Amino acid sequence: MKDQFVVPARLKTTSFVLMGIGLLTLLIGIFAFHGEHGSTRFWAGLLQNSSFFALIILASTFFIGATTLAHGGWQIGFRRVPEAISMALPVLGGILFIVVMLIVFGGKEHIYHWVNAEHVKHDPILTWKSAFLNKGTFTGFMIVTISLWIFFTIKLRNMSIQEDGWDLTAATGRRIIWRNTVWCGAFIVIYALSVASTTPWLLLMSIDAHWYSTMYSWYTFASTWVSGIALIILFVAYLKRNGYLPMVNEEHLHDLGKFAFAFSIFWTYLWFSQYMLIWYANMPEETVYFKPRVWGEWRPIFFLNLIINFITPLLYLMKRDTKRNYSSMVFISIVILAGHWMDFWQMVGPGTYEHLVFPWYEAGLAVGFVGLIIFLVSNQLTKAPLVPKNHPYLKESIVHHT
Repeated sequence: MKDQFVVPARLKTTSFVLMGIGLLTLLIGIFAFHGEHGSTRFWAGLLQNSSFFALIILASTFFIGATTLAHGGWQIGFRRVPEAISMALPVLGGILFIVVMLIVFGGKEHIYHWVNAEHVKHDPILTWKSAFLNKGTFTGFMIVTISLWIFFTIKLRNMSIQEDGWDLTAATGRRIIWRNTVWCGAFIVIYALSVASTTPWLLLMSIDAHWYSTMYSWYTFASTWVSGIALIILFVAYLKRNGYLPMVNEEHLHDLGKFAFAFSIFWTYLWFSQYMLIWYANMPEETVYFKPRVWGEWRPIFFLNLIINFITPLLYLMKRDTKRNYSSMVFISIVILAGHWMDFWQMVGPGTYEHLVFPWYEAGLAVGFVGLIIFLVSNQLTKAPLVPKNHPYLKESIVHHT
């Protein structure tokens, strides 16, 4: 059994090429974007990509936490995959923190209008929100939140690797289950209070600071969660193709496919509920967010978003055989990631850009982030056996069937 991953030279080269494209795009943006609008697009593209990719990496930690609290055993055979993905968070979280700090303290008021103190004084809505939307609160929250994300991610990964050296006894098994449950429970609380609550408000919703939606954080969570599942599928499929993870079969892939199918529908439920309620109420303070997206230049992107992220996964993943085929799941996972990246683009763009533009710069940065993730995750996969051999639920994963 091939249990120790070795990074192929081709994969390493691919990651370097993609990172090179991203770096080149960043350099072009530095020298090509001039003036107020150019600077706004430069920082908006960085904010979109750094927040999207950091949150989908964090989704792997959430996957570990949620399945652990559910006492799931089916995923143990490939648990080291989301563990390795999650360990890219210290780098991605660090990039996100640097980007938002440069925006906030660099006075990029065309990204976050509330960073301009004089503007806030003359704006009743921003004045009312100033207790929450201010540089100090934003900075403190980002430091605490990202630090806690990284702490729990590293803690869960280290505990898993540490358990490989323990004796396999009933007492050891109980200890593993108990401490994993405690630590994952604590992480889920942090995740709920950040990703499912305040983090999207600060990072993304405050771009349109006059607008608010109580469903926004859940909408953002659904988008990044289904994208995180797609990322796990891609790495599992890659490892299987190269002769690793022999315990993982089409049954495990089927379950991951059901996650992707179910949460694509859940994302659509939130998309429709948020839009329908605001459209039905027709209140100016709420419709201001949807005007440029539904009746402006962004209208094609707004509805294309629905086609890619709902109709395509719905029709494609409805059939059982599709969810049990590696090539099919790789294809739909790429579609899901691209679709929700576009979703983040239309969440950020209308509040920052003067006009709809072809996203060559944003896409180039995304390519760089993809290369960085491939590089970081592939290196993490080499640092521990691909199967947590002493986990009490490993047998359940081996004999798993749906």
